[in-house]
Amino acid sequence: MQLKSASLSAALTIAHLTCSWTEMAVAQESLSATDARNRMVDKEIVPAGIKNPRVIESLRTTPRHEFCLAAERKHAYYDMALPIGGSQTISPPFIVAYMTEQIDPQPTDKVLEIGTGSGYQAAVLSPLVKEVYSIEIVDLLGHRAAATLKRLKYANVVTKVGDGYQGWPEHAPFDKIIVTCSPENVPQALVDQLKEGGRMVIPLGERYQQTMYLYRKENGKLVSEALRPTLFVPMTGAAEDRRAKRPDPLHPTANNGSFEVYVEGAEGPTGWHYVRQAKVTVDAKSPDGKQYLNFSNSEPGRGSQALQGFAVDGRKVSELNVSMWVRMQDVKPGQTTDQLPMLGITLYDERRAIIGQRGLGPWRGTFDWREEHERLKIPPQTREAVLRIGLLGATGEAAFDGIKISAGEGK
Repeated sequence: MQLKSASLSAALTIAHLTCSWTEMAVAQESLSATDARNRMVDKEIVPAGIKNPRVIESLRTTPRHEFCLAAERKHAYYDMALPIGGSQTISPPFIVAYMTEQIDPQPTDKVLEIGTGSGYQAAVLSPLVKEVYSIEIVDLLGHRAAATLKRLKYANVVTKVGDGYQGWPEHAPFDKIIVTCSPENVPQALVDQLKEGGRMVIPLGERYQQTMYLYRKENGKLVSEALRPTLFVPMTGAAEDRRAKRPDPLHPTANNGSFEVYVEGAEGPTGWHYVRQAKVTVDAKSPDGKQYLNFSNSEPGRGSQALQGFAVDGRKVSELNVSMWVRMQDVKPGQTTDQLPMLGITLYDERRAIIGQRGLGPWRGTFDWREEHERLKIPPQTREAVLRIGLLGATGEAAFDGIKISAGEGK
């Protein structure tokens, strides 16, 4: 969104899906928009932990398909990011619901959103608060979102095209602020424009390694609470110009592939996002270090995964060398035969459109630890990738350890 629209971690919520694209399209077309929204909320949003009844109701009534490109509307009610043009995406519904829930929206609130994108986040906020002010840095998206919100009669949403790094001082102070893109640090303008006692939710960190924080303003200063690992596109404009550490697309790598870095009480191991049905397990017999990540699922089709993104320039890197250790216990396909554990890598071009899938596996049945490795060819238009592991809809247990990625031959 904005500053660019959505969360890549979102984009990776492709991994949330446990059926093929064809099956999704058929299932979507068999439902009305209302039925599809309710199904999404009941199957994806509530089970993932969203509890606020007002937020849940807004997800049920906000027509996400209206904020999607025509070609993507058949996928509108799956918990995944979708392209919206301008090299941006619409965030996954879970991310929208989660960020909305964290600011604890009240009917009297004036909310600032940084990164309008498609307008979907603003639309979800609209019935929950008094006013929404939303800023988008990409002209095409800002004007389109404004037109969509007006057409759908979201009268309490005000939008403009501009750099969200500066906030919107004319309408400050704000009770709540939602930032849907990632700077390295909180912009001072947003600190200044947040009302005393107000809340801000924002993803902070490096390009592919971020943490979502909740900030409360107390005595003029921000008090932080780390929420979960996440992965959003960077805040562009002034924030990106000030970024100190940038990714290295010539040396792609997996972060914390041995799962040795783990904070007790965290959603998952450091560096991994959208972790579902998984637990870091301490075991002296782990093949790489003292810990591994174990997935367990008994409900066919249920999402069970972990994700992370990395930069890779296909113009300079023609292959990815991938190796790992895996172990399976009584693994059976989920609702369809292709719902099986694997290591998958989704490749994206500079517009953040999907251009291919690569991977190791799939696996089934029962076997002890064994090492897998592969050289994966990647197309020259590749600019970034998302790595996913897990049962991915299968049942049983799947353990992963020692995941390593490196660049192969240059161009």
